Amino acid sequence: MPVLTFEQVQDRLATLDGWELQGDAIQRIFKFKNFIEAIAFVNRIVEPAEAADHHPDLSISYNKVTVNLTTHDAGGLTEKDFDLAQAIASVV
Repeated sequence: MPVLTFEQVQDRLATLDGWELQGDAIQRIFKFKNFIEAIAFVNRIVEPAEAADHHPDLSISYNKVTVNLTTHDAGGLTEKDFDLAQAIASVV
């Protein structure tokens, strides 16, 4: 899958709420009421990530989950990252 150009990344970011460009990745921080809700959210990410065979980098800090998406084997952002970002938004 080809790496997207900077302009393509910017166009796709404009369609996603809360996601930001962080180097060669897109990132969004999700905040929840407590740790249990944060972990429940992470568990809801599993199915769409497995279905896409594309796995986010996650960081959990009590009630915050930071999600980073990049296509490591392509060396940057691809359509897979934006497709998974949309799928993650649907399980919040």
